Order: sequence, then structure tokens, then C-alpha cells
Amino acid sequence: MTRVLLLDVVGLTARALSQMPRLRALAAGGASARLGTVLPAVTCSVQSTMLTGLAPAQHGIVGNGWYHRDIGEVNLWRQHNVLVEGEKVWETARLRSPGFTTANVCWWYAMGATTDLTVTPRPIYHADGRKSPDAYTRPPALHDRLVGELGDFPLFQYWGPTASIASTRWIIEATRSVLREEASDLVMAYLPHLDYDLQRFGPDSPEADRAAAELDAALAPLLGDAVAAGATVIAVAEYGIAPANRPVDVNRALRRAGLLEVHTQQGRELLDPMTSRAFAVADHQVAHVYVADPADVPRVRDLLLGLEGVDEVLDREAQARYGLDHPRAGELVVVAQPGAWFTYYYWLDDDRAPDFARGVEIHKKPGYDPAELFLDPADPFAKARAGLGLVRKKLGLRYAMNVVPLDPTHVRGTHGRLPDSAEDTPLLITSDATLPFWDTAGDLVPAARVRDLVLDAARIPATAAAP
Repeated sequence: MTRVLLLDVVGLTARALSQMPRLRALAAGGASARLGTVLPAVTCSVQSTMLTGLAPAQHGIVGNGWYHRDIGEVNLWRQHNVLVEGEKVWETARLRSPGFTTANVCWWYAMGATTDLTVTPRPIYHADGRKSPDAYTRPPALHDRLVGELGDFPLFQYWGPTASIASTRWIIEATRSVLREEASDLVMAYLPHLDYDLQRFGPDSPEADRAAAELDAALAPLLGDAVAAGATVIAVAEYGIAPANRPVDVNRALRRAGLLEVHTQQGRELLDPMTSRAFAVADHQVAHVYVADPADVPRVRDLLLGLEGVDEVLDREAQARYGLDHPRAGELVVVAQPGAWFTYYYWLDDDRAPDFARGVEIHKKPGYDPAELFLDPADPFAKARAGLGLVRKKLGLRYAMNVVPLDPTHVRGTHGRLPDSAEDTPLLITSDATLPFWDTAGDLVPAARVRDLVLDAARIPATAAAP
């Protein structure tokens, strides 16, 4: 059996690789290919396809979140692994080779997974409403070891206006510790750094090139450790990030048509999904539109097709062509045109926006908000108030980071639709040139093929071991 290090290098494309000499050397000594991602090309959906070998229609992860019809709530960025239907790669490996062990460092849906070792960001939610950085680990003793070695997980550098290489460095060093101290046969690590400046400034920006070089330098020690451990490295990307220039307010269009409803609290408007006839869960360049009454579907479809920036509107039959026709999906799925992306905004007056709209609140917002990567340029006191909030946090006081802009035009990079060019197509790289990439038709390695490539790299037999 061969140890495998599976790296999810978010946003890895040919352009990013041109700034990454260490990863290029890995590819030169092994093999590389373009990766055929899935719709929607977003983190949770693609990771789940890679780890199960199934399409979203089978594993059920139709996006980074969706509307739970049974409880009437939109939930994004959940963590329980039971949400992912289907057998995961480590479960297959364990059936075929009893004793096979797996460590997951920050791939999504980590909590409750059947991996042997787990590390994932998990803030402390204090009783008084404060939130402090921390991580969840299994076994529990691993927590104190990693925190003792590396300090607290840098939550506020993992996402938001202060997101930086610090969080990815922590993950890399945690992965090095696991690779060194544990005997795991498969070690998985999620490296999000390229998500930040490529969305802030665009994939063709100098900042994007600097981020790629910065990540490559941080990766060098881990790649060296993998060589020393005799591990095969497989680096994948869920998606490439394409230029963004046009936000599309799909929920505002539905509201103006009388289909989306809100309720008010203290003069602020909150989406009311339980009474809305139609509303969208926006997720980058894909939005799930939930339509309560089937009789409304034709009207909603026509409205969406007439919305500037919309490329496709998929009903259940059309969703099946993309492997997306799962019951969790919206009655309609909207795909943006190149350069366009969907906001979650549903209010018509910024003075009526909910209080969480100006904060980093990934679990409260009923859709993805890339504006969370920015301090509001229109607010001259945003940086000062953010600093004051951090001081209050360090003093153990409650605080609110109301610094996020409500202007979506600052966003310069996006993803979610299937790639339109080689420039925004994700890559797969491995140190093992013998892996059978090309046993499927076409010039792309399907994301679903990653599961079998991991099994092949680990030299796992094709059938289960005899009892």
C-alpha cells in the first residue's frame, strides 16, 4: 500500500500554475490534466463528487447550501457528513483493505465523517453571542496538540475582509504534523488561499499572481514531507475562477414580480421562504429557485429567462442532463452568463437590509455573499470600526463587524458555471505518472474519477478483501 496526500488547491488553473514553480515541478515529474468539474462548480458539490464518484443528483450536495423544505430554512455551509449520500473513498478503501486509515484536514462535511482523524474549523459560539476562533478535531486530544504547536485556528483569516495566507499556512502545518505523527494511509487537506484575491481582484490581476506564488512557497515544506514519507501527491481543484463584471439580483426580480415575500423586525426585512411563492438560493453563478406551487413554474421560468445576465433556466428534465436533478435542488436552477453572478439580495432599499447584511455571516445569509471579502470602500470608518471590533473581541466583549459593503460591483472573480475556456478550467496534478488518467473518453479527467485515482494511487485492490 502507498500513502496518498490529496490536496484540494482551490482555484488551481494553468495561469495560477505558471506562478507556482514547486507544483510545476511536481507535475513535470508526474502527470497533469485538466479536470472536468460538475455543475454547480462550487466547493461542497465538487468535493462530494470527488470523494464519492457520484454526481450531485446521487450524492445530494446540490450546492454549498439549499432550502430545507421540511423545516422551512435556507442553510449554507453545514458540516455534518451524513448530508453526503453515497460511499466515500476511504470507506471503499477500508472495505477492500481492512485497516486503511484516513485523515481529513479541512475538506468540507468533515464532522461526523467515518474518517479516522478529523480537523475542521469550528468557532466557539459563546452564550453571550461572541464568536471565537477554534477548530474541531477527532480524536479530541489532537486539538490540544495542534493548538499547542500552531496556536488557535486563524478563523478571521479563513474568510472575510481579513482573509489571508495565514489560514492556509495553519492548515498546511497541521497537515504536516498529521503526516509526520500519524500513520494515515490517506491524508486530505483543503487549501483555500486562491479563493480570496482571485475573487477580490480577478484571476488576471497581479494580486492573483502574487497569491499563487505565496501559496506555492507555503506548500513547499509539505511537498517535501510527502516525498520523505514516500507518499503519492494528488493535487486537484474544484473549479477555476473566471472574471466577474455583472452582479444579477435574481431575488429582487422575484420580489418585484410579487413572488418573494419578506417579514420585518425592527424596521429590517428578512426573507420569508415559507410564504414566498418563489425565491432563489444564490450560490456564485448558480441559483436554486424554489417554487412552492407547480402552477407558477412556467411564469417563474419566463421571468428568469428575461433577466439580463441569465444564461440557462433548468427544469427537472434539464437538470438531469447535468446530473443535478436531486430533490434538494430547486424546481428551477438558474445558470449565469459568463462574467455574471447572482447576489442573494432581496431587499429593495438598503436602509431596510437586515443587520447581518453588512457583516460576515455565512450561516445567516440565505445565499452566498462574496462582498464579505471587502471592507466597505464607501465607509471611511470601516477599517477603524473593524479594528475596534477586534479589540473588543480580545477583551472578551461582544462586537459586531458591520463593515461589509452592500455594493456587489467590487467583486472581480466568480465561478459556478461550467468553464468557458482553458483559462478557467481547474487542473489535476499528481506525482505518480503511472495513474490511469485516460481510461475515459475526452481530454478532461472527470471530477468523479478522482475517487478511483486515489484508490489506484494507494494501490487498493479492485475488490473487497475476503472475510
